[in-house]
Amino acid sequence: MTEVQQQIRDLEEQWPVRSSETPFQGRVTGVRTDEVLMPDGSYARRDYQTHPGSVSVLALDEHQRVLILRQYRHPVRQRLWELPAGLLDVPGENPLHAAQRELYEEAHCKAGEWRVLVDFYTSPGGTDEALRLFLATDLAEVEGERYAAHGEELEIETARVPVEELVRLILAGGLHNPTLITGTLALYAALNGPGLASLRPAEAPWPARPFDAA
Repeated sequence: MTEVQQQIRDLEEQWPVRSSETPFQGRVTGVRTDEVLMPDGSYARRDYQTHPGSVSVLALDEHQRVLILRQYRHPVRQRLWELPAGLLDVPGENPLHAAQRELYEEAHCKAGEWRVLVDFYTSPGGTDEALRLFLATDLAEVEGERYAAHGEELEIETARVPVEELVRLILAGGLHNPTLITGTLALYAALNGPGLASLRPAEAPWPARPFDAA
């Protein structure tokens, strides 16, 4: 690891919290309020969404096309093109297993090769959600019946779009889902830089959401 790589890294840190409460807890997420000690000695209130974590899949076919889905997202009142994604419903759940499940349920696909494309916090100023984004290649359709969709997933649309075309659409302001944007640009950087072989293995450690690799 170079000196720059050692210096430009996110660091784990915990500022003192005087009080903490959860005024709302939903089925999956909640809202937490912490009073956090600031560097000047004062305390500031920080409200944020608690989240179990999530996974997403950038599925790349043999023609260098990305599998994307479009579905309705009520908070922004739009149908957004996205990548297959889902929650880590079980504490300590293996994120690879969850990603494989989501690729099957949302796209009726499976993949022969898996790598970690990128890990990120979706909106660290407002939620503790951590997301692991996998690159899946060697794609094939799953045999048998499709997963029984519900809710917004009943009207999912699918498409396969070349990587470079997705980059153009992102830069033109036509796509807005953060996971799709992050994954596409990370993939483009890998393809035009160190190559896909430089990506981490699918079972690479994930300190933000530790899991059992079994």
